Amino acid sequence: MPYVEGRIIHDADSHLMELPDCLDDYFDKAMLARYHALPIYKHKLGAPGWAERARAQHQDPEFRAGAEANILLRKNQQALGAFRPDDRPKAIDYLGFASQLVFTTFCLGNFQLEYGDDVDLAYAAATAHNRMMTDFCSVDRRLLGTGYVPLMDFERSAAAAKQAIELGAKALLIPSRCPKGHSPSHIGFDPVWRQAEEAGLPILFHVGGEEKLNPDYFVNGLPRVKDFHGGEENFTSVSFMPIPNSVMQTLACLIIDGAMDRFPRLKFGAIELGASWVPSWMRFMDSAAGAFIKNEERLTKLSAKPSEIAQRQVRVTPYPHEETGWIIRNSGPEMMLFSSDFPHVEGGRNPLKRFNDALEGCSRHEVDRFYCENFIDLMGEGLAPELRRPKHLIAA
Repeated sequence: MPYVEGRIIHDADSHLMELPDCLDDYFDKAMLARYHALPIYKHKLGAPGWAERARAQHQDPEFRAGAEANILLRKNQQALGAFRPDDRPKAIDYLGFASQLVFTTFCLGNFQLEYGDDVDLAYAAATAHNRMMTDFCSVDRRLLGTGYVPLMDFERSAAAAKQAIELGAKALLIPSRCPKGHSPSHIGFDPVWRQAEEAGLPILFHVGGEEKLNPDYFVNGLPRVKDFHGGEENFTSVSFMPIPNSVMQTLACLIIDGAMDRFPRLKFGAIELGASWVPSWMRFMDSAAGAFIKNEERLTKLSAKPSEIAQRQVRVTPYPHEETGWIIRNSGPEMMLFSSDFPHVEGGRNPLKRFNDALEGCSRHEVDRFYCENFIDLMGEGLAPELRRPKHLIAA
């Protein structure tokens, strides 16, 4: 019996939980040693032997026999289909989702290479990721793999977008943090947006690509608190606060500088970056436009108010602990998307219940848009027509 029954739900955020050698077979051999020498790569390797234990666990018949019963209870590398591509279709069957957008975990943020000086390695790492991701997702059409495009160099970014699309990526992922030396709204990136629009694919942002909290905020004279995962180095209530800051600024620039108007059919998705910020962000942009329109010709050329352009082209995933109904009522029914974050711990053991509770008071139309229609709109040609509203899921 699948987790979701009798309805169509598209999952706008799921992950691989790759093992440390995930990119080795996909990296250009000339760049592999430079990749292995990265301090952040060495940090991600973790304690010796854990990857071998994870592989062995998924080869144990007794462990595998409990996969369906534990589909939302086993997290990270223990989850079915976390790193073994042949297992992932069965995971979707057990979950009951019509499709899943799939993101990396190991490679989130492209190892922060865009904020260093090794341009060649940054684009090589993105290429390796895109080969790995599209290869993994090729086992099932319901798996919608994302291809990463660094924003360091205009020509290389256009080439990276072209290659990702040709590999079969169903969406292009870019950092929400501002690149070095230029805005993400620079007209030099128009070839990237044009290719995505022509292919009918969205541009996505995901947590991990934002500017992180200044670590000095943790130096408060008090004992260090445990983070979300029980450690002391990652995710706390304070480091949670700036997560949407970069995407708010980047999306505002893409709207105000006219990029969205130049490509009005192009959709943008903010994934796992929260959504409580959206209503006030929309109104703050309108306030900025109203305050500066007398002095900025670009504002007079916008096709609509910034908030209306956002409603037309921006889609966002709330966290399950946010007041999703309130967000929809204050931003519009066309903007919010369901996400499970499978198999990450943050997604919880029953995301559907949490979102259903948060949607209490919403109309049937608003609920259908949240679980299905807004995702179809976001994904465009990245979601095959037969996957959009599968009749067998309605009749399940």
